[in-house]
This record gives sequence, structure tokens and C-alpha cells, in this order.
Amino acid sequence: MAIIPTVKCSDILRSVGFYTGVLDFEVRREWSELSDPGFAWLTRDGEVLNLSSHRGDGVFGQAIVVEVAGVDALFEAFRARGLDPSGKPDSPVHQGPLDQTWGTREFYVDDPDGNTLRFTERAAAAARP
Repeated sequence: MAIIPTVKCSDILRSVGFYTGVLDFEVRREWSELSDPGFAWLTRDGEVLNLSSHRGDGVFGQAIVVEVAGVDALFEAFRARGLDPSGKPDSPVHQGPLDQTWGTREFYVDDPDGNTLRFTERAAAAARP
């Protein structure tokens, strides 16, 4: 079984640009030539994520966990591609990877519509700098 989240966005073209240009997703298929309302099927490391600007598809402000390996290197790669965490100066987990008490090392990224992706690595596997 696969559970595939659909992330609500207000501007499908802007969101696809952020997810592909900064977060390293790939567009596998899109509908409506990326105009609104639109839908895009993205993948990253073989996993699927959908983006939709259709009315009724999700809500703004959701949180999605993305399990990864090499969370520290990934954060630096995203920063090099233009990730700007300055919009959340009081949130350390948006500023860089942190060890959490529940056994993960993670950082958070907010997309242009305020949805949060929580990039998480199980602490036992995390390579600490």
C-alpha cells in the first residue's frame, strides 16, 4: 500500500518551481499545463507527492514528514539552491538540522503556501557533523 499526500497550493507553477528547483523533486506528470487550477505528480527518490491548486484538494498549512538519509548534507544542498529560512528566525528547526528527543535529526521547510515539509533522519543513521 502507498499513501500519497496531496499538497494544496495557490499557484501551481510557483509551487512546482519551488519543489523542483529547491527541494529536488521531479515532475513526472502534470495536468493543465501548470496553470490554475492545476495538478502535478512529483517524485523524489522514488516517492510520490502531488501538488494541487484545485478547490477542495486539501488545506493550506499541512505538515508532511519526508524520511531521508544525510539530513545535514541535504539541508546544505537546499540552501545552495536558494532555500531561505529567514522567514522563521525563532524556529531553530527551520534554521538547520536538530537532534530531537524522539530519536530523529530533522529540519523543516515551509513551501510558498505555508505547508511544512519535515525532512527527518532516524538519529541512529544520522551522520553528525
